Order: sequence, then C-alpha cells, then structure tokens
Amino acid sequence: MDPNPKNFPILSYVMNRLPTMKRPNMQEGDIEQPPSTPHSASKLTDRSSFSPPPYFELTERMPHLTDPRLLTSMRAAVADVSQTRSLLKTLGERPDHEAVDMAKARLAEIDSTLSNDLDEITLSDKVDPEEDKRKKAIERERQMHKTLISLDQMHESYDKMLSEAEKRLEKIYESVKEGKNPLPGGGEGSSAVAEELTEEVVAILTDALSNGAQRIDLSERRLPFLPEAFGKIHTLVHLNLSSNQLEVIPDSVAGLENLEELNVSSNILTSLPDSIGCLHKLKILDVSSNKLDSLPDSICHCRSLEEFDGSFNKLTYLPTKMGYELLKLKKLAIALNKVRNFPTSIGDMKSLRYLDAHFNELRGLPDSIGKLSNLEVLNLGSNFSDLQELPDTIGDLTSLRELDVSNNQLQELPLTFGRLDKLIKLNVEQNPLVVPPKEVVQKGIQAVKVYMAQRWFDVLVEEEEKNRREAEALAQASWLSRSKSYLTGAVVGAAGTVSLYLGAGDSEDPYLEEAR
Repeated sequence: MDPNPKNFPILSYVMNRLPTMKRPNMQEGDIEQPPSTPHSASKLTDRSSFSPPPYFELTERMPHLTDPRLLTSMRAAVADVSQTRSLLKTLGERPDHEAVDMAKARLAEIDSTLSNDLDEITLSDKVDPEEDKRKKAIERERQMHKTLISLDQMHESYDKMLSEAEKRLEKIYESVKEGKNPLPGGGEGSSAVAEELTEEVVAILTDALSNGAQRIDLSERRLPFLPEAFGKIHTLVHLNLSSNQLEVIPDSVAGLENLEELNVSSNILTSLPDSIGCLHKLKILDVSSNKLDSLPDSICHCRSLEEFDGSFNKLTYLPTKMGYELLKLKKLAIALNKVRNFPTSIGDMKSLRYLDAHFNELRGLPDSIGKLSNLEVLNLGSNFSDLQELPDTIGDLTSLRELDVSNNQLQELPLTFGRLDKLIKLNVEQNPLVVPPKEVVQKGIQAVKVYMAQRWFDVLVEEEEKNRREAEALAQASWLSRSKSYLTGAVVGAAGTVSLYLGAGDSEDPYLEEAR
C-alpha cells in the first residue's frame, strides 16, 4: 500500500520519513515486500553488493533531498496522499485481480438470480420465510462482492494519485535545484529567507493598517504563524491564509470585526480559537484540509455565516447548538471526516441548500432533517456499513433536487420518497436495495418515484382497511354489550314482578288460610 520506491522513488523517500510512519528496525528497500529472513538474506549477499539501497542511490543522484527544509516542503505537498493511504490501510489491502474477476462474475450471476426471483415474487402474493431467508443471504453475498470491487477501484484511484504526486515532487525538486523556489527556514541561508519572509509580512501589515485594506491574500507563503498585529486591521473584509503551515490562529482574530470571508484551508491547524465567535459579520469560513478534531462551540455565534467548509479533517461531531444559531447557513460541507451523527438542531437551519457529508461514519439522520425545506443537494454517500436507513421525514424535503446515498447499507428507501417531486438526480449505487427493486432503479429516477408513491398509497389503503375492520369489530362488541345489558335488565325486572306477586298471595288469600 505504501508507494514502491522503484516506481515512485521520491514519494517513497518522503513518505517513509513522515513522523507518523516511523517503524523500528525497518529495513530500507522495497517496502511492499516482507522483510527477508537471515537465511534468505545470505543468499542475496552477492546481488546486494552490486545494488546499493535505493534511497542511498537516490540521495546520491538528488543530494538536495537530504535538506530538511526541502523534505518539509515535500511533506506538505503530499499530505493528500498520506491521508488517503491512512484511509486505505483502514479499509484493507488491494484484492488480487483473480479475486476481483471472480467477484464480478459472481455478482453478475447473483443479479440475474435476484431479477428472476423478483419476477416470481411479483406474480405471487405468498411469502415464504425460507425463501426470504435465502434471499437475504444472497443479498449479503452480493454486498460483499460489491465491497471488494469498490475497494479495488479505490486502490486504482490511489495508484493514479501516487503518479501525480511523484510528478509534483519532481517539479518541486527541479524548482529548488534551479533556484526558482528558495527553501524556507533552517540550515545555511535560513536567516536571510526568514528575514525576507518576515519583512514581506510586516510590509503587508503596515500597508494594510495605514491604507485600511479590505482584502489580503497570503496564500502559499509557507507561513508558520500569523502575527498578532493582524487583529488590528479592523477594515479587513477578505483574508486568505490557505496553503501555509499555520498550526494556530491567534486569538487576536477577534479584532477583525468587519471580516466576511476567512480561508485557512490546507494548513496544519488542530483547533480553532474560541475568539472566532466574535466574527459576527463572517459569511464564508473555509477550514478544510487541516487536522481539526472538533469545532469550538463559539462558532455558533457567527450568526451571519452562509458557507462553511470543514471537509478533510478529523471531526467526529458538530456543535450541539449549531442549527439553532446558524440560521443563515446555506452551504455545509463536512466530507471526509468521522462524524457519526448530526445534531438534532440541524433541522432549524431553514436556509440550508447544500449539505455534503460523504465519507463519514454517519449511523443515521435525525427526524428533524425533514424540516430543511430549502435543501436542494444532499450527499450522504460512502458512509458504508454505518448508514443503514433513512428517516421517513426525508420525504418532507420538498426542494431536494440531488440525492446521493451510494456506498451504504440501505435496504429500503423511505415510503415517503415518492413525495420528492423536484428530485432530478439520484445515486443509490452500492447498496443492498430491496425496495425499490433493482429493475425499477435501472429505469431511472422517475420510475423510482412512481414505484415508491404507489407503495406508499398501497400502505395507506391497507392501513385504512385495517382501521375500518378494527372500528367494525369495536362497534360489534359495543352492540353486543348493549344487548346484554338490556336482556339483563329485562330479566331482573321480570323476576322482581313475579317475586312481588307471590309475596302478596301468601299474606292476603283467605282461602289458603281456611282450616281443613
């Protein structure tokens, strides 16, 4: 899974020296191959004596690679590769071609079988428990093969990413070699570079303070920190600090009282300051591609916020009150995180139009999601085994135009799905869907909506019929109860009359009292 040093020498060299990738007693060489045993190593002594270790040969040919400043720069350039590699290591190694081919063949066979079974089920109203059990087992096998094929596709995309990263590193090295891109910080000449960088930032700061600048762009400057004095530029409206090496944002950012757009994407931030909640005019906030594992609760005070991008971080949750406060938010992007649940308050984001939460660990959606009456795009793809159902309130998203729920474990779409009249784009691939059946999905989104609408209608009719039968049974029981009460009353009344009559005869009939 690590880049092969023979195919990607520079990339392998850089990634093998990432701090998180250090392995004790690890031999340099082909890191895709297992370490050789002492016995096998002895057999290779002659050959190894003629072939120096690849990294030694590489550093001989490209001596600047030993410069820690260049290595730091290259690490930043391949951060996406490192993150993708970590994800794939969690998912597993790439399956061999034979296994993939067998999975594809078996998948085609299963799809054909399921299609025939669905035709038979359509013609029959009977439900066979054993047949249903067999069908579920086949569905599980089908999903297993699909997962294996998807994993192979992800690894294929990763291979392309490795090639692009290697080319990127080659350009960086050549640029440094030719003197077009001087190395920042450390070693010989570092003082001059650092001084030049500081002078540039100070010059920008001084000019902004004196002229009341509204826009500052310091992107791609390899800035290790942001001077506290930036908080004094009260006129600032747009600030771009993307693609630097910032680890923190100073608390003085609270002084940017007129700031409307802040871009700190592609840095190495592990947290945001609580003072960010003082940016009451902030409309756009981009913190994507950092190392954030949470957001401060104070972000809820940025009540003018309209767009938030927190993608490609390590977020596991969103602030509880986020939905209650950010009522103007139109775009929320949190893709490629580890979020498990949305806060219930998300339903109060009535202005939300775009919600992207693909590649997370979502286990479900709150019923309040149905309150997002203006939501147009919803991406819940690639939450894999965590997302197994959607709430019925999904049918209340009357403005929804695009829905992606691919690569999950959904077996049924909600009965209310047919109410999504404006939906024009739907992706349900890589799900063990039973309702609607595959042949309906293949006919397109309109067929799916018609099928689900009819299914919902049938359920309502069945429910109405059930209620009618229950009402009739209740009425019948009530009639019998009244009849029984009437008969009981009549019997009691008659018994009383007879008793009264007999009692009067005993005391007043002289004939009966006459002596015999």
